[in-house]
Parts: sequence; structure tokens; C-alpha cells
Amino acid sequence: MLQKTPATPRPETVPPAEGAGAAPHAEGAGAVPHAEGTGAVPHAEGVSNDEFRAALARLAAGVVLVTAQEPPLDEEGRGEDVGMTATAFMSVSLDPPLVMVSLRNGSRMDDLLDEQPLWAVSVLAASQRHIAGRFAMKGRISDRLLFQDLAYVRGGVSHAPLIGGALATLECRTEQRVVAGDHTLVIGRVLTAELPSPEGEPLTYFKGRYRQLG
Repeated sequence: MLQKTPATPRPETVPPAEGAGAAPHAEGAGAVPHAEGTGAVPHAEGVSNDEFRAALARLAAGVVLVTAQEPPLDEEGRGEDVGMTATAFMSVSLDPPLVMVSLRNGSRMDDLLDEQPLWAVSVLAASQRHIAGRFAMKGRISDRLLFQDLAYVRGGVSHAPLIGGALATLECRTEQRVVAGDHTLVIGRVLTAELPSPEGEPLTYFKGRYRQLG
């Protein structure tokens, strides 16, 4: 049984739930753009944006934090850490080990991973809803302050933050980018996999809200 928690900013690529209480757009979020004007606007195939969002909002998903480090501006410096909450994340292949994350075209993380092939994923625990909400905020200029009070270690391969207390962490290298509508599917080869808190409960997202099993 899923337990409901208060509405928070929506993670990347999750269609908003209909009705009151749906979370606002996060930076780079939203699998379906809002149509101009009001009312349901049908696509050529007859499925409206509202119908599509309502249907996909019924698909419960795990929540991850995707992180990467911007390339340094010079040989002496270190690039800024960037993070993004996502639910459109999945395993693709066991041999070789591949995973995939869906990013909105033109979002900050999409632009970064277009030039930075190394990135990381932290599978968030139920107790880390505040982290998911923090990195789903839209309109932020810098992520530096968002990482300041978080416990994390830096990945030995990707140099990206791996969140302490996460159920699992992965470091990845991009193998392929596939443009799909208004999103890009980034397929990465898993280079490292760790279980910081393997016995924890997962954070989930369902009908526009973060929830926990119970």
C-alpha cells in the first residue's frame, strides 16, 4: 500500500496528475508540454494531453537523483556539481549492464550530459523525500547550495556526488543518446554499483505526489 506525502515539485519526466494538489513544473520537467489555452487539446491520433497525463500519472515509479559534474573551466578548477530528480529511469540490459534516463530536451541536465559522458544515479530512500523535492525545484541558477548540507561521497569514476543513505548508487558512462519527441533517452553503461542502505524502503511517485510503501 502506498502512503501519501504532501505535494512537492514534480521530478523530471513525470506527467502531472490532474486536479488539485498536482505539483508544479520542476526545472527541465514534464513529459508533456501544456497546450495553449484551456481545455483538453487532442493530438492527431485523438489522445489529448490531459488524457495522456492522467493515464501516466497512474504509473507508480521509483525516484532517483541524477548527478554529474560540469567540466572545469581551466586545468586548476573543478566544475560545478549538478543534480536532477527523475522518475523516468530504468534498467535496459544485463550484459552489458545498461540503464536509461529520460531528459527533457534543452534542460540543464540534457545540455550537460551532451558534453559530459560520466554521470551518476542515487536511488532515493523514503526518508529522502526532501532531497527529491529540493532538486526538482524550477528556475534555479546554481546547484551549489543544494549540495552544501547533504551527506555524499564523490564517485571514484564519475566524480559526481553519490548521496549518502541512498538505497543504491550507480556510476555510468553514456553509450547512446536517442531523441524521442520532446525528450532525449540517455543510455549509460554502469561502471560501478554500490548499496549504501540496502535494507531501506524506496521513495515512490504516484498521481503527482511522493509516497512511501507501507
